[in-house]
Amino acid sequence: MSDTQQFSFTLEQQEDFAFLIRFDQDIPPLLSDEPPPLGKDAGPNPSRLLAASVANCLSASLLFALRKFKNNPGPITTVVTAHLDRNEAKRLRVGSVDVMIQVDAPADSLEHLDRVLDQFEDFCVVTQSVRSGFPVNVSVRDAAGKVLKG
Repeated sequence: MSDTQQFSFTLEQQEDFAFLIRFDQDIPPLLSDEPPPLGKDAGPNPSRLLAASVANCLSASLLFALRKFKNNPGPITTVVTAHLDRNEAKRLRVGSVDVMIQVDAPADSLEHLDRVLDQFEDFCVVTQSVRSGFPVNVSVRDAAGKVLKG
């Protein structure tokens, strides 16, 4: 049995740089668009979708790791900041992404927290896939804003 998995979905150009993304699941399509002057900013652009994917994957991975040890972190709030830079050829690229995850529980109420914080990033498919292209800086805080990682 192979460990290889795949998925496939469709993007349909709507107007100029706006594309309707029709996923391979029974979920509503998503409109992506470039900001002016190329597009009309009618939806998130690919750079924002990439940053959202990194942040979402890390948040879900942390939640899974915390729940694995029967923790209740409460709602998780994540702030992601993508830094766009120009490369040597003056092409715009995602230079780095900062992800700050805040759990709604005090650190001292979370079991096996050191182990969770040491491991959760390694299980994030998206982050580990893009890290060879740009740095992803991760911090985690508790309900009081205490920095637990980062």
